[in-house]
Amino acid sequence: MPKVLRNGEGQPLRDALERQQLTLDQLSEKTKQVDPEGRGVSPATIARLTGRGTTARERTELRTAWLITEALDDRMHALFSRMPTHSTATVERSSSDAEEE
Repeated sequence: MPKVLRNGEGQPLRDALERQQLTLDQLSEKTKQVDPEGRGVSPATIARLTGRGTTARERTELRTAWLITEALDDRMHALFSRMPTHSTATVERSSSDAEEE
């Protein structure tokens, strides 16, 4: 599943929680309500995405980000950004003088 990055080291997520005066547990319950499967996002996962310490996590599954965004009734791009696509660098290679004849 695709991954996304949290914006601003989680500050927009923390701001959204504060604006709506939600605890991690309350947000977790709201994610269950918007989840078609009814599972939602655990408070621990939300804590890692909103955290600032060593346990904080910068990236998450797109599904997790979607559930959190829907539960907060916010915009995805305000809270998360897409992971850069995998690309390989195209480097021009040259042979050393010793290899030239």
